[in-house]
Amino acid sequence: MKRFYWSTLLGLTAILVNLVNPVFAAQEGTVVASAVIVPAQVTELGFLTSALIKEVTVKEGEQVQAGQILAVLDIPELQFAVIAAEAALRSAQGEEKVQSYRRVKDRRHGRVFFDVVPPEVRQIAHARVQQAQAALEVAQATLAQGTLVAPHDGTVASVNVVPGEYMQENQVVVTIATLNTLQLETTDLSERDITRVKIGAPVNIFIEALNADISGKVTGISPIAGTVGGDVVFKVTIGFDKQPERLLWGMSAEVTIGE
Repeated sequence: MKRFYWSTLLGLTAILVNLVNPVFAAQEGTVVASAVIVPAQVTELGFLTSALIKEVTVKEGEQVQAGQILAVLDIPELQFAVIAAEAALRSAQGEEKVQSYRRVKDRRHGRVFFDVVPPEVRQIAHARVQQAQAALEVAQATLAQGTLVAPHDGTVASVNVVPGEYMQENQVVVTIATLNTLQLETTDLSERDITRVKIGAPVNIFIEALNADISGKVTGISPIAGTVGGDVVFKVTIGFDKQPERLLWGMSAEVTIGE
């Protein structure tokens, strides 16, 4: 009877441990954690200056390529600054050319000579050309800040403005994500388990929404801890060996990380 009592007690204890701590119940040498599907690259884009939105050239869900224009600010004063800088450069170049042909009258030994201008005069004219060229490049660079372009290929995940809206500097205008290249990030991997996780370790991924088990590998381990519900956790990034179809940003998963 006493033997039966202790066997029953041990059995109930094991069941309770498994319910309270699923990681304990996992296969020895593995780490189990929750994860979420995220794009491999997400870029939030905004302007460095405040102005009205003149044009938005993309919409949500659209595929874009690196260098493609996304939005343009209404900044005529910067356009005028470029025009003025171009005119100043042409003027300086013209003056430099005049000085290269210019002759000055000089009388020596009772005779009149027409000599080229002193070298320092031509040097000053050339310096003014360089100064005007630099001013034009600054004006062009400032104007370019009024045009938002895609830094990489991807999908427009969100557009937060409409033409005519006033935008503050650094306000997010467009978000681009690589939805064709998704990965996982753990959300609750404890500091107690992070030392057992290695780069390149095999991972079994269970995605509840797809009811599918997929293989992958650990591709990154955050060197900085975070907190979830008061617990210290570390983010681990996992790549798919082969990305499944119908996978969407934000889906949840359970990952089992091997040694």
